[in-house]
Amino acid sequence: MSNLTMDEFAGKRVLVTGAAGGIGLAIVHALRRRGARVAAADRDTRSVEADAHLPGNLLDASYADGLPQAASLALGGLDVVVNNAGVITRGDVTASTDADWDLSLGVNVVAPFRICRAAIPLLAASGGGAIVNIASCWGLRPGPGHAVYCMTKAAIASLTQCMGMDHAHQGIRINAVCPNEVNTPMLRTGFIQRGFDPDNAVAELGKTVPLGRIAEPADIADVVLFLASDAARYMCGSLVEVNGGKAVS
Repeated sequence: MSNLTMDEFAGKRVLVTGAAGGIGLAIVHALRRRGARVAAADRDTRSVEADAHLPGNLLDASYADGLPQAASLALGGLDVVVNNAGVITRGDVTASTDADWDLSLGVNVVAPFRICRAAIPLLAASGGGAIVNIASCWGLRPGPGHAVYCMTKAAIASLTQCMGMDHAHQGIRINAVCPNEVNTPMLRTGFIQRGFDPDNAVAELGKTVPLGRIAEPADIADVVLFLASDAARYMCGSLVEVNGGKAVS
């Protein structure tokens, strides 16, 4: 948020998953600009300017289980975890394949569950910290044609609320950001796959938003940083919608 100082995260050590994606890059950039040391996790992290690189596949249970410890070792400790990695599969239930199910559940739910489970003892042992998950407005109020995606985002939203209550006494604040549409390479690739010009599609989509445009990655990153900062010190288990005033439709 705009009231965060440029050294707000000085000395903080942060793990960010999905660090090479549109929102992930914005989160990493914003954190490092404010003094954080960041461990970037993604399938390929070569495009990410970070203090530590932890490439791997979140569908690999051992990789997900070990990420918090690997980040802690690389950075000299761990203060914040941002579970940003996510995938979108489209279609109703009858159009959803086993592969859609396995990928969506694995990346959107199982991986953050594993990472949180491994990170919480580390954060607690060092006196506390923050975890920020990326859910979705579509997990709170499902829209049509994205059955598996909506289900997984509802699951991570619910898990966030449960963990927020269960671990607040350990000094660990766990919250989630719930975006609507964001102008990312993933969104644009989806338009291309469906035969649309991505620039025109993004512009037309923006007309459906009360603020007049869809979100940019930095709009989401700013809220992630707010939830990870001391400015959100009294927030636990919160689901923060960042949607420009647009309801799911």
